[in-house]
Amino acid sequence: MPDDFKIIATNRKAQHDFFLEDRFEAGIALRGSEIKSVRAGQVSLRQAYVTVERGEVWLVGAHIAPYDPASNMNHEPTRTRKLLLNRKEIQKLETKIMERGYTVVPTRMYLTHGLAKVEIALAKGKRQWDKRREIAKRDAQREIDRALARRGRD
Repeated sequence: MPDDFKIIATNRKAQHDFFLEDRFEAGIALRGSEIKSVRAGQVSLRQAYVTVERGEVWLVGAHIAPYDPASNMNHEPTRTRKLLLNRKEIQKLETKIMERGYTVVPTRMYLTHGLAKVEIALAKGKRQWDKRREIAKRDAQREIDRALARRGRD
């Protein structure tokens, strides 16, 4: 990672609810008060998702808190924001979304070289039993790690 790379927000729920496949880095078109709030870390991607309409990619439902010093020139916290990708990436997303079961979710927002970027991932929804299996696997690994740690102390 570059020296001036700062993660602002992550969407941990996406990791839990989806199998994440291809990932893309997208620029995001923000207003002045929005970038100030992003730099202050006042962002939530929890309810956010990505849509592709007429060859453009949009981030829907991401919450960027209003920037208090902006007063009356403030932005709408959950407005739809345009994502900046190249045409080939947009076409790839569009064809995959047409397939049944695929969606695009934002996984994290970060600053790099002073610019706000969003990492989006092509995702396929998990079934309930997939989630339970993953939780059981994680718990088993945690027990193994604890046993090894106890054994190392003795």
